Amino acid sequence: MTAIRVLVVDDEPLIAEAHRAYTEKVPGFEVVGVAHTARDAMAALRAGPVDLVLLDLNLPDKHGLEVARALRAAGSGTDVLAVTSARDVATVRQAVALGVTHYLLKPFTFAAFRDKLDRYARYRSQLPGTGEVAAQHEIDRAFATLRGSPHDSLPKGLDEHTLDLVLGVLRDLAAPAGLSAAEVAARIGASRVTARRYLEHLADAGQVIRNPRYGSPGRPEVEYRPA
Repeated sequence: MTAIRVLVVDDEPLIAEAHRAYTEKVPGFEVVGVAHTARDAMAALRAGPVDLVLLDLNLPDKHGLEVARALRAAGSGTDVLAVTSARDVATVRQAVALGVTHYLLKPFTFAAFRDKLDRYARYRSQLPGTGEVAAQHEIDRAFATLRGSPHDSLPKGLDEHTLDLVLGVLRDLAAPAGLSAAEVAARIGASRVTARRYLEHLADAGQVIRNPRYGSPGRPEVEYRPA
């Protein structure tokens, strides 16, 4: 599978480097450039194909949304993930109007950052660049994948930290085979019942896939792997 090409744009070199490092830790993504100004960002976008821009909005020469506006005016299909500390409603509304794919507030955790990229990758796989959508439910599923979050509306008794641990264990699998609830529990230091509750929640949310595991007498065990 072709890697998703990312341009990192941030006026602070250390922050830009951190975002580059974060991006390269997520499988399926490749950083093709780093820019610290709107001018350099537009030059990088003209120089070669970019699928996704991680865009700081507080740039020294222009507001970051001017970059997004220029992309849309040029008919570019490059997507934008705003990575910013800007919290004012007017900026958020402008970002939505310009088709910004995601809006991630600084400061953030790697888990939150990775969740945005993972969802973006799944969205792209559900709506490829060519062909037609067969039915409304395919569009609904793609938008739900892009806009939702596995942390939204956690059931009572579940917490985000443990959920991140469970997701991390599954995402770090080297092979496509999944893990059972008992195996996940052993890796995060929790009980099997606790691990299964989180795994079932993630399965219901479409974040992981359940599969039966055969090979031993009796009822087959359920294993879980990333969606």
